Amino acid sequence: MSFFAVLFALLIEQLKPLPTRNPIHHSLTRWVLWTGRNFDAGAPSHSKVVWAITVLGPALALGLVYVLLNRYSTVLALVWDVAVLYTTLGFRQFSHHFTAIRDALDNGREDRARELLAEWRHVDASELPRAELLRHVIEHSLLAAHRHVFGVFFWFVALSTLGLGPMGAVLYRMAEFTSRYWAYKSHVTGAPTHDGLMNLSQKLFAWLDHVPARLTAFGFAVVGNFEEAVEAWRRHARLWISSNEGTILAAASGAVGVRLGGKAPPAASATLDVSRTLSSGDDPDATSSAGSTSGAPPQMAHLRSVVALIWRSVVLWMLLLALLSLANLIG
Repeated sequence: MSFFAVLFALLIEQLKPLPTRNPIHHSLTRWVLWTGRNFDAGAPSHSKVVWAITVLGPALALGLVYVLLNRYSTVLALVWDVAVLYTTLGFRQFSHHFTAIRDALDNGREDRARELLAEWRHVDASELPRAELLRHVIEHSLLAAHRHVFGVFFWFVALSTLGLGPMGAVLYRMAEFTSRYWAYKSHVTGAPTHDGLMNLSQKLFAWLDHVPARLTAFGFAVVGNFEEAVEAWRRHARLWISSNEGTILAAASGAVGVRLGGKAPPAASATLDVSRTLSSGDDPDATSSAGSTSGAPPQMAHLRSVVALIWRSVVLWMLLLALLSLANLIG
């Protein structure tokens, strides 16, 4: 049933994507604000309580609804899976940024493309040369695809096999969002966030993302240039501050033969639109430290190669899930 839940959710999301501003994401924003304001008193022990309430609370609640529905009707349980996945998994929650930038570049409007990148990533892209502009678009698109599709996919399947339905998808997305949200300054978010809560949320998300990130990188290697992807993974993953992000980007770099990595542009503003960042999965660019992978300088053709790489990876994991579901039925 996991296969059909993911398939239906992806199809519906392609046909009717969630708008950038919608009641679901607005409610989640208010939820994180409320838990931080009411349960975070600044003590180290409070960080664990706030994270558990904010992240585990919704995941457990939605998982419990699935268990109750599954007792009475498999069809209702499937519908619930699809409904929750529709809000947590999918390309259209971020792909509009990529499409708009690509179209601007196709039309020769580099200044407009820089404006769109700055709007998406909240960085100062006004001085970026074309190759650097393309590099940042490629990197952010790869990471967004992982966070909105492959990471959610892994945790959904992992916990769904235990009979917990969409709990894993909610757990991953909530953990990812809070790891970014609590990094914002208190005067930006209005939440009394302290360093302990911020560090804990980032540490726990990094732990949750450890296996999915490496599976995403492995998928890129399988559907791309395998030898180059593995070599780039081995040699260049440490160029990035985050080992999870470095693994994904290094493998993708080798898979399509594009040069990635380098210095990140400065933040454009201290204020962020929280409602937009929640739905788009964005955070201030703190991805790359220094250095770059081997490969050709980013070109427009690489944008198409990256899109093809991501879709081939989706097909790969869907086929594997279909085979596992079939084996489970036969067994």
